Amino acid sequence: MKEERDAYPIEIAGIHRDLPLFEVKPGLRIAILNILGDTELVEACASALAKKLATIEYDVLVTAEAKSIPIAHALAIAAGKPYIVLRKSYKPYMGQAIQSETLSITTGEPQTLYLDEKDRELVNNAKAVIIDDVISTGSTLQGMRMILEKAGANIAAEAAILTEGERAKWSNIISLGHIPVFSD
Repeated sequence: MKEERDAYPIEIAGIHRDLPLFEVKPGLRIAILNILGDTELVEACASALAKKLATIEYDVLVTAEAKSIPIAHALAIAAGKPYIVLRKSYKPYMGQAIQSETLSITTGEPQTLYLDEKDRELVNNAKAVIIDDVISTGSTLQGMRMILEKAGANIAAEAAILTEGERAKWSNIISLGHIPVFSD
């Protein structure tokens, strides 16, 4: 039987969703945006973000595995740009990958991001836009920045569907909305 869960109602790119609240540590709950399989929302967000990024000159989109892959893919199509996925586990076919460590609020565990050797040339001297589904603590964002810096990329902009937590902290992020964190 499904547990009854509090939700946070929000409208994103003209689409209404009720985001379920999950406790990530004692006394702290966050609203979870899970775009996996939500093609209606992904397409609407990609279109809205493409419009917001239209005045920015960039060559490539970069995201981290896994929940933000659909928005990166749809945005790449809408903007006519390639995209790269920074992986969370190393595979031998990735060759001389560049890596950095992050700490995700949703897992509470350290994670390592990897830039596949095949993608290094695409970002070297390129103008990159970092794209994420939700930017909360900024740890994944920082990990993506570190990898791009090591790879010789220039960050043209940082974007997300939503920012979360302290709104002022994310004033430089191009986003479609903001959600609070919930303390008991």
